[in-house]
Amino acid sequence: MQEFQRKQLLERIQREGATVGADIPDEIEVQGESIDLRTFVFEIKRRDTVPEGERERVEQAKKNLRRERLQRKELIEEGDVTYEEGEDLARAIIGIDRALNALENLGPTNLEREAELQATQDKKRWTKFLKKALGHEDDDSGVGVGRGR
Repeated sequence: MQEFQRKQLLERIQREGATVGADIPDEIEVQGESIDLRTFVFEIKRRDTVPEGERERVEQAKKNLRRERLQRKELIEEGDVTYEEGEDLARAIIGIDRALNALENLGPTNLEREAELQATQDKKRWTKFLKKALGHEDDDSGVGVGRGR
């Protein structure tokens, strides 16, 4: 592989929007073990929350994926691969990044709590809008809004 090709591949995997439109690989070998990555990610993502017993498994998977990503990136950096092999490595790295993004966005979410927070924020925005529209921007008390003040 020529130096400019290696640099192109490295730039591609480090680009911020590289994962946009990228697919999570169906299967990938991580640390010598074959993993059905797409199935794993979608299985975890379809749940509202990550169950307590699954959190450790998800964290371990993320750790292994980060390690695998780094190893593949180093193979490109060292340049001891053909351009075609480098292309395959870059594609796999972007797929790993896509899977990591999906797994990073998981969390112990509480849907009821999120709904309450959203409603509170909506109420605050609405109140602020009304105060501004009625000319009471500096009035924090909320008392006396309207006529006859």
